[in-house]
Formats: sequence, structure tokens, C-alpha cells
Amino acid sequence: MLSTSLTMSDLLFLLHGAWVTLQLTFWAMLLGTIAGVVFGLLRALMPNASRPLGWVLDAFRSVPLLIQFVLFNSLKSIVGLDWSAFAVGCIVLGVYSAAFCTEIVRSGVLAVPMTVRRAARSLGLTYSQDLRYIVFPMATRIAFPGWLNVVLSTMKDTALVMWIGIIELLRASQIVVTRIQEPLLVLCIAGLIYYVISLVVSRLGARLETRWQEND
Repeated sequence: MLSTSLTMSDLLFLLHGAWVTLQLTFWAMLLGTIAGVVFGLLRALMPNASRPLGWVLDAFRSVPLLIQFVLFNSLKSIVGLDWSAFAVGCIVLGVYSAAFCTEIVRSGVLAVPMTVRRAARSLGLTYSQDLRYIVFPMATRIAFPGWLNVVLSTMKDTALVMWIGIIELLRASQIVVTRIQEPLLVLCIAGLIYYVISLVVSRLGARLETRWQEND
């Protein structure tokens, strides 16, 4: 018979860690999506003027996320900013995801056929109307699968915030493992929670894409 030292309090502790993971993912993606849309439009519509922005975003995409956490957390202490570890985690994850969302938005806008845009202009639409009614809706559908992948990737990247003192799902798992010395069981439960979250997000995304196709 299988016996374990895992208690209900341990399970609730893991679920609380999962809740922290969800909060980090939400705020990071909110920041990353807003910044990514703005930067992506700049990169697509004004490529030459926004070239320095592209270099900066390339740096954020290239530097490992763990290094960014350590550097930003150290910079916060040097400058004297009284920000919580949670705020630092959201900002770093948000900037990191924004670097990827920017390219997704840029690619989505550039993927809209020029023939469609010329047809819209020939029908009398202004430049702003062309962007609002033609480019943005089509680019959103094109970019959505890539954006969804960034959401799932960011959710898993939240595990790195343990290095700045945040107890999310993975860190909560390590604490429970240290207490009961049953790593296989605890990590399987943590992996199952990650899987369920990812499955729900993927299913919601697939349902939204299906609804878009039905409305075409």
C-alpha cells in the first residue's frame, strides 16, 4: 500500500504557489502584450526609425532570463527602488515577453497582403481606416497562435523568479520536497498542475480560433 507524508496543507501550499504563478503570468503578459503591440506596430510601420528599438529588443531576447532577473534585482537595490520581488518579477517577465510579442505583432502586420490593403484604399478607406478595419483584424488572427505560445512559455519561465525570493509553484514544490523527502511524488503533482494550466490555456485559445473561423 502506498504511504506518503504529503498532507492537505502541502497540497494547499502547492496550489498557492500555482496561484502566484498565474498572477505573475497574467501581469507579465499584460505588460508584454501592450508593449509588444506598440513596439510591433512601430517596427512594422516605421522600420527605419524604430531600428534602435529593434537592437534593444534583440538584447532582451538574447540574454538569458535568469541573468536579467539577477541584474534588474541588483540594479533595483543600487538605485534604491523600493519595489517588491513580485513587482520585479512581473516587470522582467513583462519586458522579456514584450521582446517576443513585438516580433509576433510585426510579423502579423507584415503578413497582411499588400493587395488587400491596396483594394481597401481603392475603395476609399483612409490610411487609419485601413489599419483599423483591415490590417489590425487580420494581423490579430495571424499573430494569435504565436502570442499563445508566448503565454505558455512565460508561464513556465515564472519558475525562475525563485532566484529573487518569490515562492511560486516550483519553489513551493522544492520546499515541500525538503520537508517530506518525496521528490518524485511532489514534482509529479507540480508537473500535473503545470499541465492542467497549459491545457486550459490551449483549449481556450483553440476555441477562440474556432469561433473566428466560424465568423468568417
